[in-house]
Amino acid sequence: MLTYLQAGPDKPGAHTLILLHAFPLSAEMWKPQLYALGKAGYRVIAPNAFGIDGSDEKAEWNFTDYAHELAALMDSLGIVKATITGLSMGGYQAFEFYRNYPEKIVSLVLCDTRAEADAPAALEQRGEFMKAVESEGAEEAIRRMVPNYFSAEAYESSPELPAEVSDIIRRQRAKVINAAMRAIMTRSDSTPLLGSITCPVLVICGAEDRMTTPETAEDISVRVRGSRLILLSGAGHISNMEQPDAFNRALVEYLHAVSHA
Repeated sequence: MLTYLQAGPDKPGAHTLILLHAFPLSAEMWKPQLYALGKAGYRVIAPNAFGIDGSDEKAEWNFTDYAHELAALMDSLGIVKATITGLSMGGYQAFEFYRNYPEKIVSLVLCDTRAEADAPAALEQRGEFMKAVESEGAEEAIRRMVPNYFSAEAYESSPELPAEVSDIIRRQRAKVINAAMRAIMTRSDSTPLLGSITCPVLVICGAEDRMTTPETAEDISVRVRGSRLILLSGAGHISNMEQPDAFNRALVEYLHAVSHA
C-alpha cells in the first residue's frame, strides 16, 4: 500500500491529478500544488514511492512494480482515469505507467525529466552514489543532490528551499534511498515510446535546470506529437517548488484546455 497526500473534491467527475515526486524526496514536495489545484476544483493525489513516509517498503523494486501499485491505488480510490504528472524520477514513473496502463491516463505532464536510459558513465556515477549513501546515510544524499536542485540565485534568496528538501531527504533511510536509485538505474529507455504517445502531453522544465536541461525537455516535446513545452524562468530542477505560482498557472491552463477539448 502506498501512502499519499490529497486535496480537492472527492467526488465522481472531478478531474484527478496524480503527482509523482522526485528522487529522493516525498509527496511533500507537491504541497504548493496540492492546495492551489485542490482549490481550483481538481482532485489531487500525491503518492509516496516505496518505503517513503509510510509506504510499504520493497528491498528491490522497479518502475513496473510501482506502476502496478499506482494502478491499484487508483482502483482503491475509485479513480478511473487521471492526469499523471511526474517530476524527475516521477517522470520516469509516468512513462512506465503509460507503457502499462494507457487506458487509465487522461493526459501526461512531464516535468524536469528525461526519456533516455542512463549511459554507462551515468550508471557508474549512480553506483558510486549508492556506495556512499550506504556508508554515510541520508546526509550524503543531501550533500550530493540538494546543490543541484535549484537555480543559483535561489540558494541566496530562498534558503528555505534547500532547507526544506534537505529535511525531506533526512527522513529517509539509506536502504530506501538506494532502492529508489536502483529503480532509476534499471529503468527502460522511454525514447522509443515518445512517438507513440497519443494522449495530450505538457512538458515543463526550469529554464535553469542543470540536471535535466531545457534542451532535454525540448527533445521530449519535439518527439511527442502535439505536445506543449513550457520553460519556467528563474527555476532549476525542482521547478514546482522554486516557481510554484508560474508552475501552477501553467498546469491549470493546460488542465482547463484538456478538460474542454
